[in-house]
Amino acid sequence: MSNAFSISIPHLRTERLTLREYRREDFDAFADHFANHYANHPANPDTAADPSAAGLSEADRHMAWRIFCSHAGLWLVGGAGWWAVEETHTGQLVGSVGAFFREQSTMLELGWNTYRAVRGRGYAIEAAAAALRHAFEMRREPKVQALIAPGNASSLRVAQRLGLTYEEETVLAGEAIGSYTLRREDWIA
Repeated sequence: MSNAFSISIPHLRTERLTLREYRREDFDAFADHFANHYANHPANPDTAADPSAAGLSEADRHMAWRIFCSHAGLWLVGGAGWWAVEETHTGQLVGSVGAFFREQSTMLELGWNTYRAVRGRGYAIEAAAAALRHAFEMRREPKVQALIAPGNASSLRVAQRLGLTYEEETVLAGEAIGSYTLRREDWIA
C-alpha cells in the first residue's frame, strides 16, 4: 500500500518521539484507545474505564474508523491535521497529537492524546510542544488554541506547561468547554 499522500505531512522529531502520518496499521491501537477513552467517558478522560473491562462494539469501531480517517484527511482538506506519535527508538505507537482547523475556525487548534499504557512519561507535553513549535515556527500562526473539558486535569496541566492560558468558555458538541490560547509573540518572548 502506498503512503503517497504522506509527503505533504511533515515529520517532526523530539528527543524521544517521532510525529508522523497515520498508517493503516495504527488503527487497532487507535480503536482500542477510542474504546477505553472516548466511548466510555467522553466528558472526563481522567476517569476512563479500565481497559481490560471495556469492549469495542462494532458501532464503536466504525466511529473510531471515521475519526481516524478524518484526522488523517484533515491534512488534505486544510493543510494541517493530526500526527501519530511513536517512540523513535522502539517504533511503538504511544498516542496522537494534532495542530488542525475545525470546520469554521481560522485559528489552529492543538490536541493531544497518549495511550493508557504510556501515560506519565511526559509524551503528551513533548509531542504537543513539537506541534506548537511547528505551528509558530513553520506555519507562522499568530495564535493557537486548545479546547479542554473542565474535568480533564491532565490536559489542563499540559496546556499550562505549554504556556496556554484560559481565554473563555465555549461550547463544543453541546458541552461547556474551556478555550486556552497562546499568541505567537508571547511564545517567542
